[in-house]
Amino acid sequence: MRPMRKILSLGHVVATPGALHALVLAGENALLYLARHASGDWGEVCPDDAHANELARETGERILSAYRLRGGTKLWIITEADRSSTCILLPEEY
Repeated sequence: MRPMRKILSLGHVVATPGALHALVLAGENALLYLARHASGDWGEVCPDDAHANELARETGERILSAYRLRGGTKLWIITEADRSSTCILLPEEY
């Protein structure tokens, strides 16, 4: 596995109770997904959203990544446009 290079500032990181519960049930650590998000690995977003994320890195817009936990639960990570905060959440909590 190659080291991940940070390309995105996350700001203050928070997580919803639902996301934390899903991570515990899956036996997974949020830090792996935060590292992927911060390095530009947007996970399971569609090509249009991946392109929008790449543009957003330059223009200062919101960035959304989507990952699937063991067991199939989908997890979103959203970094705000001003890069002041990043939230880990389930799609239904948006």
